[in-house]
Formats: sequence, structure tokens, C-alpha cells
Amino acid sequence: MVVIRLARVGSKHDPKYRITVADSRKYVTGKFIEVLGTYIPTPMGKQTKVTLNVEKAKAWLTKGAQPSETVRKVLKLGGVELKARKKSPPKTKTKTAKKA
Repeated sequence: MVVIRLARVGSKHDPKYRITVADSRKYVTGKFIEVLGTYIPTPMGKQTKVTLNVEKAKAWLTKGAQPSETVRKVLKLGGVELKARKKSPPKTKTKTAKKA
């Protein structure tokens, strides 16, 4: 499955992330298919929080790429409209009756 996720590239105490499209079986900072943009959670000076190629992001989403929860929020900041995600009910443990 193809996923859209963040890959950390910043130094210690200065996080910066690439928004990447990758195979879900690959390591997070490993080989990726394409870079869609960058995300800086704490921008300083003239840095922008999100730089994103919106056309590429929309193209990957229409192809079926699944964004992570954090990437969904970042894409929304970047101006990409996403469909509402279906929330599954929480999994609960069922108690089994003890035999006497």
C-alpha cells in the first residue's frame, strides 16, 4: 500500500519534516517514491510552516495513497481538502463466562 507520511530531516532540537509518498513496507526515513513538500512545526523568521505541491498531493490521493493522521492535518494546513474519514468504533474486550 502507498502511504503519505512525514520523514524527519531536521537536526537535534530543530525538527523539520519532508512530506513523502512511500511504500508502507519501507522504513520511515528510507527510500520514498516522491517528495510532496516540507513541514516545519516551529518556523523561525521567514520560514513557512507548510510548503506543499498541492497538485501532486491531490493526484496521489486520487490514486489511493493513504495519509497518516498527522499528514491529514498538515495537508489541511496546506490547502488540500480531504474527505471525512470513517471512524471505526473502539475495540473492546469481551468477557468470557468462566466455567464452574
